[in-house]
Amino acid sequence: MNKHSSMSGRGSLIERATQVYDFSAALRGRAAPPVSVPADALPIPQPVAEPMARDVDVRAPAWTGPVQPIDREKLAEAGYLLPGGTVTAMSEEFRLVKRDLLSQLAGHPRGNRILICSAHSGEGKTFCAINLALSLAAEKDREILLVDADFGKPGIPQALGLTSGPGLMDALADPSLPIEQCVLRTDIPSLSILPAGTRSNNDTEYLASARTDAVLRRLTEGRPDRVILFDSPPLLAASAAAVLASHAAIALLVVRADRTAESALRDAAGMLKGAGAVQLLLNGVRFSAGSRRFGSYYAKGDQA
Repeated sequence: MNKHSSMSGRGSLIERATQVYDFSAALRGRAAPPVSVPADALPIPQPVAEPMARDVDVRAPAWTGPVQPIDREKLAEAGYLLPGGTVTAMSEEFRLVKRDLLSQLAGHPRGNRILICSAHSGEGKTFCAINLALSLAAEKDREILLVDADFGKPGIPQALGLTSGPGLMDALADPSLPIEQCVLRTDIPSLSILPAGTRSNNDTEYLASARTDAVLRRLTEGRPDRVILFDSPPLLAASAAAVLASHAAIALLVVRADRTAESALRDAAGMLKGAGAVQLLLNGVRFSAGSRRFGSYYAKGDQA
């Protein structure tokens, strides 16, 4: 959405992405074929013990670290949305995207977890992740945690002007480190950041461990208002992205209108087999003057 190519059309950038790319074909083979099992080979059902009632509901802890201010000037210079800023065409586009995503997350068994990914670097996934987090943080009944999960090239705290510290990888490697102690609070009360943490040669193995499930539950259990966004490594550059997808309710695959080849899209989509659902987000679009876009309403020439 920060770099642009010409396009006209209707609907959100998610809907229009499916028109540009043959996404159905790209995702063929995601589901495993059904397996026929002889009746006499089926296991004998065993009685299941009733779960014991818990006296106290489990609730994820609140963030307690010091509040750091987001550098608004740095955001503006980089072309990001400004918290509390004027309504623009780009802010309206992200409103459409978040409404679509929130409706899909409602009641999802994997909780409110969204993976923002791309086939290659330079296609705008971090730009989209930060803007989506800022847009979601404007919701009145949501708490947003943006996780910098691009372990090879982390940069979200720096982009926001925050001082980083221990992060997700540190908490996964050290069971004695509570994950909530790694969360950076910002001066936007509903937006917090979880840094990537210390780089490791075993990122994929840590993410595939049972420890990751426990950490994610500790972040969200008993708090249906919390939404976690993961800014992942490029899918075709690091295996950790595919493992992260297995923890996500929705994988939002960013495709650059003037750069992403359909062959790369097919390869990237094939690595998202573990995700609950996959959506395309079309980035790098300039709308023609005759199309129905928000820029003609708010400010002539605004782009999304």
